Amino acid sequence: MVLWENITRILKLKHVSVRELCRLTGIPRQTLYNIKQGSSLNPSFYLILKIAEALDVSLDEFRKKADDD
Repeated sequence: MVLWENITRILKLKHVSVRELCRLTGIPRQTLYNIKQGSSLNPSFYLILKIAEALDVSLDEFRKKADDD
């Protein structure tokens, strides 16, 4: 769930809602919900890349642990 924690952290920093992220990326809300719930344990590289590009962050941002800030 580190991935979802990082996505939420970045969304808050950038003042972007999940709904807006869906619009920016074209990723269905259900897909993001699956990542949040842990039912999508291995999201594709392409999906993570789309999120990173939409939020204008490096892919490395998604690898950080909470205590790495």
